[in-house]
Amino acid sequence: MIYSIDKMLNIIPSKYQLVYVASKRAEAMEQTKFYQMEENEYKSTKNLDRALEEIQKNLIHIKED
Repeated sequence: MIYSIDKMLNIIPSKYQLVYVASKRAEAMEQTKFYQMEENEYKSTKNLDRALEEIQKNLIHIKED
């Protein structure tokens, strides 16, 4: 999958936050085996890439304190 950094930066405003959120989501996927989409909807098999797919599809949001 080709990731659009511009689209993801509209969802998560900082590239540093984007990296952090994607890594935390990938870690959560590994531990819980919970995915936001159906298995066949993902284009990748790696959790980090799947986390980026979820962010790009606007399924992951961050809370501002």
